[in-house]
Amino acid sequence: MAEETAERGENAYDWQSLMFLYNAAIKEVRTKLDIMNDEFQYIHQYNPIEYIKSRIKTPNSIAKKLSRHGLENTMENMVEHINDIAGVRIVCSFTSDIYRLAEMIGKQKEFTILYIKDYMKHPKESGYRSYHMLITVPIQTTNGINPTKVEIQIRTIAMDFWASLEHKIYYKFEGNAPDYISRDLRECAKMVSELDEKMLQLNEAIQECILKESDRERLEGVCRDVIGSREEQKLMSAESAAEDPKKEDQKG
Repeated sequence: MAEETAERGENAYDWQSLMFLYNAAIKEVRTKLDIMNDEFQYIHQYNPIEYIKSRIKTPNSIAKKLSRHGLENTMENMVEHINDIAGVRIVCSFTSDIYRLAEMIGKQKEFTILYIKDYMKHPKESGYRSYHMLITVPIQTTNGINPTKVEIQIRTIAMDFWASLEHKIYYKFEGNAPDYISRDLRECAKMVSELDEKMLQLNEAIQECILKESDRERLEGVCRDVIGSREEQKLMSAESAAEDPKKEDQKG
């Protein structure tokens, strides 16, 4: 009995320690993303990130996932085989932002990228589209450095809306949704993809107009400076010419 109690206490301690690491890793990632977003705003006057979500997978969800993979519910299996215990979701406005953010994340020296799954170029059969990165984050504790896995998902607002509905359907029907629902969901995924493409084109057109307007304003400013400088020179020449006869009269 005493040994069982001690074992339960040790497992609880291990679980709490593990959750501490995953929570710390999420904080590290979110801090980095906030800094990246602020820097982008400072340099480009634009924020690629609309909002960030994060979560720690519940013990029940972890156990179910291990069971689906035919694995025993142990701490070792959880750490080794469940890669999305700590998850961070980045939601942005346009598809171009997804790859821009992925590139910026990849350049962070503190992050080690384990793998990338590009569901943008290769959507799932259900129609799911997103960009996944599995990274490790070094968490410094009194016991040393602990590389901790975090799954990062990057998607647009439209993709996030679709994925939220798909997630509800998946768990409602336990992965066995009626054919007509799955079919309609795939059709919606196509519409979301078309909407994202149209919104990207519209944004690029807007940015082009802004750039042209900015160029026009700069050109007008240069013209005003040049014309103003010439008018000033003419005025100075006229004043000088008006003063010259007076000087000649004074000499006479």
